[in-house]
Amino acid sequence: MPTQTLGRYTLSDSAIYHGEPTFRATYASWLADVLGQVASGMVLEAIIEEWHGALERDAIAESVRMALGVWGAYTREGTNMSTVKNSFTGR
Repeated sequence: MPTQTLGRYTLSDSAIYHGEPTFRATYASWLADVLGQVASGMVLEAIIEEWHGALERDAIAESVRMALGVWGAYTREGTNMSTVKNSFTGR
């Protein structure tokens, strides 16, 4: 699968994390890792510092918006989690 742009700061590429969403700036930080940090209550400044400044506030905000959009689709449509994952990665 070729590189797929998911947003301004995010992409999916089969050569990186098996196509799981990642941040464009790092190609190494998995969206799920950062979303986990947000969910655990870490403040954005701490997340940015932990990723050594490779992520911007807007990139983190975009990932949260994407997750909210997928979750909204999941709850509205009553779909299963594999459908949610596919909608998030574009597969």
